[in-house]
Amino acid sequence: MFNYSRQNKNLNVYTRFLLILMFLLSSLYLAAQKKLSFWEPADSFNSKRFWTVTYLGAAIYTGTIIGLNEIWYKQYPREAFHFFNDSKEWLGMDKAGHLVSSYAECRYLYEGAKWTGMKENTAVWTGVGVASAFHLSVEVLDGFSSKWGFSISDVGANLMGVGLFAAQQWGWKEQRILAKWSNMPQPYSDSPILSNEGSSTSSLAKRAKDLFGTSYPESFFKDYNATTAWLSFNLRSFFPTSKIPAWLNIAVGYGTQNLYGGYTNTWTEGEASYSLNTIDYPRYHQYYLSFDIDTSKIKVKSHFLKTILDMVNFIKIPAPGIEFNSLGKVQFHALNY
Repeated sequence: MFNYSRQNKNLNVYTRFLLILMFLLSSLYLAAQKKLSFWEPADSFNSKRFWTVTYLGAAIYTGTIIGLNEIWYKQYPREAFHFFNDSKEWLGMDKAGHLVSSYAECRYLYEGAKWTGMKENTAVWTGVGVASAFHLSVEVLDGFSSKWGFSISDVGANLMGVGLFAAQQWGWKEQRILAKWSNMPQPYSDSPILSNEGSSTSSLAKRAKDLFGTSYPESFFKDYNATTAWLSFNLRSFFPTSKIPAWLNIAVGYGTQNLYGGYTNTWTEGEASYSLNTIDYPRYHQYYLSFDIDTSKIKVKSHFLKTILDMVNFIKIPAPGIEFNSLGKVQFHALNY
């Protein structure tokens, strides 16, 4: 059956990364009005910068929540607050997306707080508090919708993401382990698939378009057959006396394959129903080991370029790697992404 939960969760993940993009574009606009020193963090608390970030963040947050309500939640009936257990949906990739996005938001919010001149501990708590509040408010909206509900597992994944950032910042004063995301576009077959009734046909390409969208920006966040969640370890941070390049990382990744539904590969199109057999389309886990680059460790003199390198550091850099999967196969990839 068509999975509404999937659509909603994809929209939420897309919205989180959209916030990051909007923050970057807004910052670029503000920077155009000022000198390049705009990008340099303040040595002490700067009230003008603080209120700039506060007003911008409040506007983005308000617009996002109102937009979600108008274009999504209003389409479905409201009911009393309730819970929804989706912990086993999509083989856990949805939860991996929550972890990566909450980590990225927390890190960017921390950097924004440091830009205003906040003290270290206050900046960490700002990142943790604001990122957690945003995710929680979205879950509350889910909780009042008849189609979904408040997901404890989503909240848990969100807390793991902000916790990963905060624990490192408090313990090491740096981010030695980065949460990242990647997407390798995947072709889907146009070969006809006969419905269970034998009266209609569909295809994997059509099913993928219905689930994951038609554009690359959509599939980058939504297509769990093409995306991978990563934990990227900075080697030099763990071995400071070594001659390992400061930017070189080793990344471990998690992905999935052959997912055409939340729990099973069955769906409906109009009056027709479809099912993929588990022999030809086994749903399975993928585990990766690959190289990566911590772009924040690349030395540049320009604070503007440093900011850009920090902003793109949630994307795993393509590099050679090895895949181990739950089918018992091992595969080398010239580029793991």
